[in-house]
Amino acid sequence: MKRLFALSALLCSTLLLAQPQTQTPYGSLQGKDLSGVHAYLGVPYAAPPVGPLRWRAPQPPIPWKGTLEATDFGAKAMQLPLYGDMNFRSTTMSEDCLYLNIWTPKDAKKAPVLVYFYGGGFQAGDGSEPRYDGESMARNGVVTVTITYRLGVFGGFSHPELTQEDPFSAGNQGLMDQSAALKWVHENIAAFGGDPKQITIAGESAGSMSVSAQLASPLSTPYITRAIGESGSLVGKIFGGEMIKTLDEAEKVGATFQEKSGTSNLSELRALSAEKILELSAGYQIPFCVDGHFLPQTPEAIYSAGKQARVPLLAGWNSQEMTYMALTQGQEIDDDLLRTLGNQFFQDQGPATINAYLQTTDGDIEQAAMDLSGDFFLGYCTWYWMHLHEQTSGQPVYRYYYKRPRPAMRPELGNVRAGLAGGVVEADPSEAAEPAPLDKGAVHSAEIEYCMGNLRSNRVFDWTEDDYRISEIMQTQFLNFIRSGNPNGATVPNWPEQKEGQVMIIDVHTQSMPEYREARYQQLHKALNP
Repeated sequence: MKRLFALSALLCSTLLLAQPQTQTPYGSLQGKDLSGVHAYLGVPYAAPPVGPLRWRAPQPPIPWKGTLEATDFGAKAMQLPLYGDMNFRSTTMSEDCLYLNIWTPKDAKKAPVLVYFYGGGFQAGDGSEPRYDGESMARNGVVTVTITYRLGVFGGFSHPELTQEDPFSAGNQGLMDQSAALKWVHENIAAFGGDPKQITIAGESAGSMSVSAQLASPLSTPYITRAIGESGSLVGKIFGGEMIKTLDEAEKVGATFQEKSGTSNLSELRALSAEKILELSAGYQIPFCVDGHFLPQTPEAIYSAGKQARVPLLAGWNSQEMTYMALTQGQEIDDDLLRTLGNQFFQDQGPATINAYLQTTDGDIEQAAMDLSGDFFLGYCTWYWMHLHEQTSGQPVYRYYYKRPRPAMRPELGNVRAGLAGGVVEADPSEAAEPAPLDKGAVHSAEIEYCMGNLRSNRVFDWTEDDYRISEIMQTQFLNFIRSGNPNGATVPNWPEQKEGQVMIIDVHTQSMPEYREARYQQLHKALNP
């Protein structure tokens, strides 16, 4: 029996030693071996933002004793269940959520680094979602990092008392979390085989907006070498409205939230549980603001003046970012309604704007309405970001337009329908089974699994050879850009810079084409900025 115990102990010890380990200034980490890729999950990059640190700027991580097992994802940020198809591998939810995950090639040395910010409208999402998994990128030689940052009222909160307490914590807490994670990566990624001088930041939707913000912030610019944005920025407008408030405006939003909570001051609000704060926050709109610290000016002003990180940028958006019914409030579209909407949104610029969209769709009213809705949502702000960055950065900008519709869902899934986050939501039993998708375009977020090489992790859709080929090309283009700041290479179609009037169309036949819609975006810009 003693011999059996001794053998068991020896086996456990051998297995323990076989797992990857590395040392950080805060303590030792033990990850796990994925057959050629090492993963370190749930690594703290800042102190838990709880108690008196709620709504404070992120603080340095707390050192630990012994070896920390970094083999499971940390808690996801506090969030309401807004997207029923989001798939999390994190098993808990907590304010104590400032953790990151690292996938690194075995024996990597000075490998390029990708830091990816998740989407979810700054209200939901997590670095543990399989669609962002970094193993495929790591197998292609890139150290890949996902992070978790504060969301909702926990990640975007201003209040007069908070500003007085600490001007550096006046707002934008979730964006500052991302910046703290970038600083952590810059200072520590060499221990994981990464090159701190080759850090590319990337993200989709809210993650892409985050990329635009990090490029604009003086807190983050020293750590960024290249940038990738997928559908969104904090430059310009969404649905015709400003995205960045003044600090005074943001403080009023926070003060109103505090009053509605039934508390008398910031201290009493902090004393409420995270669960109660989350419950009270339903419908809360995050007021990112010019706080004088993370954002000394609006992103638009920073990019216009060329004060952003002057790095290569690859960005674009999808062909069906939004259905036209978002504009028509459920009504079917026709020419009269389209022109009425144009006049409603753009006043005297309405006729010219609608005509510009009809010209680029050969008079197809439904397509024009869908394009306008998608641009009003995320296409325009992405275009304007790229436009300003090209004008003032002196660096190459590469534009893509993603058009591949998701394939049909796997038939064995039954009566469910696809969601935007790549999963499924339950359908009404009385409804017919989900039909094959219309070939109108690529919905918001459809490209994520393709560019990250993660199609196989998504068992919702019945992927075809075409899908895998598109993914291979798109991931290779992203990998090339992460390595060099240029997406071109011997195995992928030539991708000219945006300044040459070209856009990369990503579809079954991926190829660059003249950007025939440029006049349309110029007209939309004129209409949105009278």
